[in-house]
Amino acid sequence: MEAPVTHDIRQRKADHLDLCATDEVAFRDQTTLLEQVRLVHQSLPDLDLDAIDTSVELLGKTLKAPIVIAGMTGGHERAAEVNHTLASIAEARGYGFGLGSQRAMQKRPDTAWTFEVREHAPTALLLGNVGVVQARDMDTEVIAKMIEQVGADALCVHMNPAMELVQPGGDRDFRGGRETVARLVKELPVPVVSKETGNGISVETARAVAEAGVKVVDTSGAGGTSWVGVETLRAEGDARELGELLWDWGVPTAASVHNVVSCGMQAIATGGMRNGVDAARALALGATAAGFARNVFKAFVEGGRDGAERFLIRVEEQIRAVMLLSGASTVAELRTAPRLYGSELEKWMALTDR
Repeated sequence: MEAPVTHDIRQRKADHLDLCATDEVAFRDQTTLLEQVRLVHQSLPDLDLDAIDTSVELLGKTLKAPIVIAGMTGGHERAAEVNHTLASIAEARGYGFGLGSQRAMQKRPDTAWTFEVREHAPTALLLGNVGVVQARDMDTEVIAKMIEQVGADALCVHMNPAMELVQPGGDRDFRGGRETVARLVKELPVPVVSKETGNGISVETARAVAEAGVKVVDTSGAGGTSWVGVETLRAEGDARELGELLWDWGVPTAASVHNVVSCGMQAIATGGMRNGVDAARALALGATAAGFARNVFKAFVEGGRDGAERFLIRVEEQIRAVMLLSGASTVAELRTAPRLYGSELEKWMALTDR
C-alpha cells in the first residue's frame, strides 16, 4: 500500500518551502538570547574597516567571511533551483554551503540531481546531510557513496527528535544515536558535523558528541525557525496539539554556542540569525561561523539571486562594522573582545559548570 500523500517526502519538501517563505514558523516567545550578548563600544579602535580580516578556517577550508548558507532543502524540483542558486553565491562570496536532508535522495534516487551543486560551487565548503536515525539503519558504505555523489567535504548528521514527534509519519525510535555518530566519525572518509534542526544543543548533547569524536557542531538553536512549528502546521489531531505545546521547545542559540565551545568543539551558529550583528555576537561567544537559512531563503523568494546575495553582502558589512566598533581586527580578536551577558543567558551558561 502506498503511503498517504502527507507522508510523501516530495510533498513534505514542497510544504517546507512554502511554510519557510513566511514568518509563520518562527518561534513565538523564545528568543535566541543573542540579544543578551553586549559587546563594548570602542571609540578609538585604531583600525581600518577595509583591512579587517573576516576569514576563518572551517573543516579544512578557508571561508572569506564567517558565513555558512545552512542546509535547507532538496528532493523537489523547486529545491534544485534554491540549492543551485544559493550554492553559486557561496562559491562567489567564499561562504560554506549546506544541503538539506538527503533522506529524499536515499528514498527516491531520481531526486539526487536536486542535491548536486558542485557544478555551481566547485571549491566551496559543501556539507552533506543525513538524519542520525536514518544513518543508524544504513551501512557506512552507502552513506559514503551519498557523500561522494554530491562531492561533500563533510557530513552533517542531524538530530531532530522534537520535530519527528510532531511530523506526520515521523520517527519514534531514537536509540543508537551516539553509537551511530561514533561509527560514522571512525569510518567515513570525511568529517562528521553534529547538527540540530531548530531545538539547539544542550551541554549534555555537546559532551556526548565530543566523546564520539565530533569536532564541529551546527547548533540550530531555539529562537529562529521552529521546525516543530513547521510540522505542527502540517499535522492534525493529537500531533498538532503536541506541536502547539512544544513550539518554543529548545536550547537558545546563544546558549547552544556556549555549550559547544565549552566542550572544545567548533560551532557553526545557526538558529535565528537575522543579520550581521547577531552573527558577530555568536562569533564573540566563540562560534567559528554563523549560519543563515530562512532569512536567506526569504530574500531569494522576494528578490531572486540578486536579493539573496544583497542580503548576505549586508550581513558581511554588518559583521565587519561590529568588529571595528569592538576593536577587533580578526574573528579571533572578536572572541576576546570585552562584553557583558544578560542574566538569562548567564543562567544557561552556568549549566556547563554542573
